[in-house]
Amino acid sequence: MTARQADRREQILSAAVRVFAKRGFHACRVSDIADEAGVAHGLLYHYFSSKDELLDTIFLERWTVMLEVIRAADAEPVPVREKLYSIASFIVDSYRHDPDLMKVIIVEVTRAANSFGAKHLGEISAAFELIGEIVAKAQADGQVKPDVEARFAAMAFYGAIEQLLTGWIFGLLPRDDDYYEQAKTMVVETIFVGLEAPAAARLEVG
Repeated sequence: MTARQADRREQILSAAVRVFAKRGFHACRVSDIADEAGVAHGLLYHYFSSKDELLDTIFLERWTVMLEVIRAADAEPVPVREKLYSIASFIVDSYRHDPDLMKVIIVEVTRAANSFGAKHLGEISAAFELIGEIVAKAQADGQVKPDVEARFAAMAFYGAIEQLLTGWIFGLLPRDDDYYEQAKTMVVETIFVGLEAPAAARLEVG
């Protein structure tokens, strides 16, 4: 693919994000995306066979990056609280810098249990499994209570972040830089306080 073709592909994907976020996946047509991108309808089909492929591509490209972020956080030699903060920071910053993209991923994919969500269950589950591994390792070294199932803790953590994004999507929470930064800490502390092992237990393992 030439640089020009890569630019055109990204132009179409960006247009699709805007259209999906504004109108919803099911309510829009491929022609709406072509018009938003400023390209001929036939040219769009040169890059993507359907709006389904567009949504698949949008989701998979961004979700793959998030999985890499989770793996990188897990590899850091830091306490579990800091690892969870790194993950929360990435997701919150992703919304802050591209709210339309995150709205599409949440509303049109991860919550679409009977369509795109089911189609990408493997990728979605991978995020929970990776976060669950972080929690399990923290349980093994005494940072996290042993009686909280690791995958459940992972789903509670991600679910809290997703609900936070939903609050921004629907205008229920402030959308300013100070609040975005505060939210990173608040969501981690809200979940981690329930997970953290008592000091005495941490000392015993140490």
